Amino acid sequence: MSTRLVALWVDAVRPAGLARFWAALLGWEVVDDHVVRAPVTDGCELDFVFVPERAPKTGKNRVHLDLASYSASDQRAKVERALSLGAQRKDVGQGEVPWEVLADPEGNEFCVLEPRPGYTTTETVAAIVVDVHDPLALASFWSGQSGWRIGARQEVVVGLRAPTGRGPWLEFLHTPDPLDRPTRLRLALAGAPDAPERVKTDPEGTEFVLLNQG
Repeated sequence: MSTRLVALWVDAVRPAGLARFWAALLGWEVVDDHVVRAPVTDGCELDFVFVPERAPKTGKNRVHLDLASYSASDQRAKVERALSLGAQRKDVGQGEVPWEVLADPEGNEFCVLEPRPGYTTTETVAAIVVDVHDPLALASFWSGQSGWRIGARQEVVVGLRAPTGRGPWLEFLHTPDPLDRPTRLRLALAGAPDAPERVKTDPEGTEFVLLNQG
C-alpha cells in the first residue's frame, strides 16, 4: 500500500490552546480549532494536528521541532517571541550550544537554531527531528513510507526532504539514550481510503499514525 507523509500529530491536554500557541509562533493559520496550517509561501505541506490527551507530558519526547533563524538577532527575536507566548527555557542536558532549547506551554521540547546554511530554504520550521539509534536505517524506512528522499547524510544524522524540495527536513538523529520513552509528537501518513486508522510503530518503536485517506 502506498503511503505519504501528511501531518504531524501532537497530543495535548488543551489542543485548541496549544494550536493557537504554535500558529502564533510560526505565523501559520489555525483551522477548525485544532489544526495549524502553513501559508502556501512557507512551503511546508504538513498540517500540525493537535489531538486530545488527558495525561500530561512526562519525560523527553522522541520527536521534536527545530525552528530556523537567519541571523543572531533573528534567533533572539524568535526566542523572545516564544517566551512571550508562553514557552519556557528547557535544560535537556545540552550544555553550552549555539541553539536555544525551549518547551511549549505543555512541555514539548523544541529548538530555535542559530543560522545554518543547510536551513536557508526551509522557511519557519527547519526540521522535524526523530531520536534514533540507527539514522540511516530509519531514514531508509521512512523514505519508503513517506515518499521523501534522502537529501543529506552524515554519521549521526540523516535527513529526508519532501519531493518539492521545500519545507522542513525530516531528520533522524543518533542518540545513545534508550528509546523506551513515549512521545507526544507523531508523524502521520495517509494511506488508502478504506484502510483502518491506527497507531503503528517504526522499526525502532517510535509511534506513528496511519490515516484512512487517499
